[in-house]
Amino acid sequence: MTDLSAFPIATRWPANHPDRIQLYSFPTPNGVKISIALEELGLQYEPHAVDIGKNESWTPEFLSLNPNGKIPAMIDPDGPGGKPIGLFESGAILLYLSDKTGKLVPADATLRYETIQWVFFQMASIGPMFGQVGFFHKFAGRKIADKRPLERYRDESRRLIGVLETRLKGRSWIMGDDYTIADISMLGWVRNLIGFYEARELVGFDDFPSVGAWLERGLARPAVQRGLTIPARA
Repeated sequence: MTDLSAFPIATRWPANHPDRIQLYSFPTPNGVKISIALEELGLQYEPHAVDIGKNESWTPEFLSLNPNGKIPAMIDPDGPGGKPIGLFESGAILLYLSDKTGKLVPADATLRYETIQWVFFQMASIGPMFGQVGFFHKFAGRKIADKRPLERYRDESRRLIGVLETRLKGRSWIMGDDYTIADISMLGWVRNLIGFYEARELVGFDDFPSVGAWLERGLARPAVQRGLTIPARA
C-alpha cells in the first residue's frame, strides 16, 4: 500500500485510496481547474474538501503542502521516478498533469509554450482581476463608498475579456481546434465573473460574443460539468 505518512496533510484529510492522486480543494475557480483536468484526463483521484469558509486552508496540515494557504494542492503517489510528489498552485498542477499524461497540451514545442503563456495570462491577469471585481461588486468591498477601486478592476477586467475576444475570434478554443489546459484554466473564472459574481452587466460581457460562445462550448463538456462540483461542498 502507498505510504503518504510523509505528508502531514494526509493526517487531517486521510486517504481512503492512497494509491490515487489526492486532491485538496474547494469548488472555486482555482479549485475546479484541477478537478476538471482530472476528469478530462480520466485519472483516478480522491478529492478532499478543504473548506475555505472555515479557514481550513490556513491549518498547519494544509500549509505543510501549500505554504501559500490557497487551494488547490495535490499529492501524486506515482510522481516522477515512481515517488510521491506534492504540488501547489493550480497552474503548476495543470502543467504537471499534462506532462504526466501527454494530453491537453500540443506536442509541438512551439505550440506547447504558446499554451503555457495563456495559462500564465490567466494566473497573472484574469484570476487576480476577476477576483477583485468579485470583492468590490459582490462581497465586502461593495460597502466602500469610494467606487474608484471597483471602476479600476471593472475596466481592467473588461480589457482582459477583450484580449480573450481577440484571441477567440475564428477559434473554437484558445489554441484553435485543440482544447487545452489554457481553456481549463479560464473557464471557471469567466463563469464565476458573470454568474457567481453577478458582474455580467458591470463588465459588458455581452459585447464579447466569441468569449460567450467559447464559454458555452466549455461548459457543455461533461468533464467540465462534473469538475465544477468537485469536491462537493458540505
